[in-house]
Amino acid sequence: MSLQHASLDYLSCGLSVLPALVDEKRPSLAGWKQYQKRLPTQTQIEAWFAEATGLCVLTGNVSGNLEMIDFDHEGELFASWCELVEADLPGLLERLVIERSQSGGRHVVYRSQSAVSGNRKLAQRLVEVESGDPVTISGKRFVPRRVGTKFFVTFTLIETRGEGGLFLCAPTPGYELEQGLLSDIPTISDAEQSVLIAAACSLNESLPAVSQIPKSVLGDRRPGDAFNEHGDVRELLSRHGWVLVRGGENEHWRRPGKTVGCSATLRDRVFYVFSSNAAPFEPDRAYAPFTVYALLEHNGDFAAAASDLREQGFGDQGDGPEVDLSGLLSACEPAQPLSMVHYPDPGPIPESMCHIPGFVASVMEHCLATAPYPNVPLAFCGALALQALLAGRKVRDEADNRTNIYLLALAYSAVGKDWARKLNTAILHKVGLVNSLGERFASGEGIQDSLFLNPSMLYQTDEIDGLLQSINQSRDARHENILGTLLTMYSVANSIYPMRRKAGKEAPGVINQPCLVVYGTAIPTHYYGALSERMLTNGFFARMLIVESGPRGTGQDPGIIEPPQSVIETAQWWADFRPGTGNLENWHPQPTIVPATEAAKNLLRDSRLQAEHEYSAAEASGDPVGTTVWGRVHEQTRKLALLYAVSENHLEPVIDTGAVTWANEFVMHQTRRMLFMAGDHVSRNSFDAMAKELIRYLKKWRDKHGDKPMPEWELARRLPWRPSDHKEVIELVEKQRLVRRELYQNKTRSGFVYRLLEN
Repeated sequence: MSLQHASLDYLSCGLSVLPALVDEKRPSLAGWKQYQKRLPTQTQIEAWFAEATGLCVLTGNVSGNLEMIDFDHEGELFASWCELVEADLPGLLERLVIERSQSGGRHVVYRSQSAVSGNRKLAQRLVEVESGDPVTISGKRFVPRRVGTKFFVTFTLIETRGEGGLFLCAPTPGYELEQGLLSDIPTISDAEQSVLIAAACSLNESLPAVSQIPKSVLGDRRPGDAFNEHGDVRELLSRHGWVLVRGGENEHWRRPGKTVGCSATLRDRVFYVFSSNAAPFEPDRAYAPFTVYALLEHNGDFAAAASDLREQGFGDQGDGPEVDLSGLLSACEPAQPLSMVHYPDPGPIPESMCHIPGFVASVMEHCLATAPYPNVPLAFCGALALQALLAGRKVRDEADNRTNIYLLALAYSAVGKDWARKLNTAILHKVGLVNSLGERFASGEGIQDSLFLNPSMLYQTDEIDGLLQSINQSRDARHENILGTLLTMYSVANSIYPMRRKAGKEAPGVINQPCLVVYGTAIPTHYYGALSERMLTNGFFARMLIVESGPRGTGQDPGIIEPPQSVIETAQWWADFRPGTGNLENWHPQPTIVPATEAAKNLLRDSRLQAEHEYSAAEASGDPVGTTVWGRVHEQTRKLALLYAVSENHLEPVIDTGAVTWANEFVMHQTRRMLFMAGDHVSRNSFDAMAKELIRYLKKWRDKHGDKPMPEWELARRLPWRPSDHKEVIELVEKQRLVRRELYQNKTRSGFVYRLLEN
């Protein structure tokens, strides 16, 4: 079958197909990402594939919840995976579409009953190599990562292609179907999909490291240390409903409430959980036995767990309470200055997470189709902010959470940050709500006055970092009042805000359940650099939902920004919607309650426990920023789940498992990214800022040059500070054991070089 015939056949079966560059494994079209949201037309397919040399299929919702499991490294683990799947659900494998890739790997293809997640790495392998020079393994090039004095590469053995993903397929040269047809892809149940994913995860060979607290902090032979070495973790898991599915060196365990498949592995006394529904454990995390004990027996109270184990005879029987945190996954160092708290970097939020079905998706699609430079994160933030305004004071969840959000899109110059704002303005003008738009924060009183006239307001402001710098540097109380008003309005969305009283005048009235939505844009480094230590701990930072844009994509001819009729009709419905009776501007609003399904309620509970666990870890490490941020995570999750529901179905919204799953994944990812970026950029003072800048330059040097130290002249050229500042900053980072200064000398010259010690 020719590529053109195959592509038309696949399109008729609901697959989003595109011509591909085979060597680069990507679509050959510019601006192809719009087809992640809609199918191409038959005319387009016929034109594209007239001379195409490769064919790819886009996975995710656009292709009917299509997902593909990719077995790389010549399909090394494919046979083992098949054995596991067949043992759990005999006959399931026979229903799936399987093809061989050009590298000898396998693609397993199916559709899921529910929405699929983004691309996910399921099984990896860590391999030590001789040096930091790039290496090629199974035809792929890797740049080794330095850990201590050794170099490692991590390559992926099994991964998925889900929402936002794609894969090359037959009849592209080198790809051959071994079972089934891509024009007849089966739809499997959520339980069956779970078995496929769990079987792959159980073959993972590169487990996350379990952090250990230095003995200088905890002492010797603490109860947790003893339990890690000798505690019966199997009996503990069984007592709490976990079932041993398969024994051996790498044991497979199934979480409570599940009847097929596995949810975690136990190997070398490390409990690795990959299920997303195994609270209080988090997915893709590794736990030491003591952490398992503390979470299951004492709800994460490590002090109580240590005390209990001591009474059972674990550890030295000394006096006084002991706290053992050796199983915590977070790098819980002794209490340290704010600027030194370290969080791993999860990377910017993947574009696959920037998607909500219904109204938000429709606004995004028009934005991406007409913008000069289509940008998924910017389009998503603009559409989400618009939905939050339209539903403001009109809906709430069963815990009385509202749709007011503070959303920030971070992007560099010239990527088109203004297009989403223009589209929102056009839509609100069409439905008579343009007076609900604000642009700049002149003062706290100005925000209050605007909300008094229009209790639902959307402020769309660029360069919000400039506002923060003004607040930090100005002694004018007017700027400080802006921050105070933003904090207050966020918290009173389900309450009443009394307007300020002026001398000699009557009481000015109240704002009843104000809905303030903020959609700001800023340059990433400028924003984080503008934040102060106080902003990180007073709740402002924790209230922000931050999405980072990638580099500017390929441009296109801009379209007319005129919103499509379907978008206007839905926006008009919201503008006219009056829950209860009376005029929304002048009465006490009674927002409609959006219910949650029982399954969604269970996921919300798990989400809360997950956030509480992170909060406890931050509290244990003496991290005031972490406790502030994690304390708001569950609230943010509920707000986004509510927005997901009303976007998906504005007539009869329901918070279901899809809404909660997406909201939890989104908030957890962006929270970890926020904390990493804050730790990397936010400074306590100018001296701390200089130290962070030096560390960032050394990191960039290490990423480029590996173990080669950075010459002092190179550092001085990049950081043109006064010599005294250089000396003091170097002394500081040396004392913190982040940098080591070494004397370099050969036959012709000598000088100092600098080596980054931080991993």
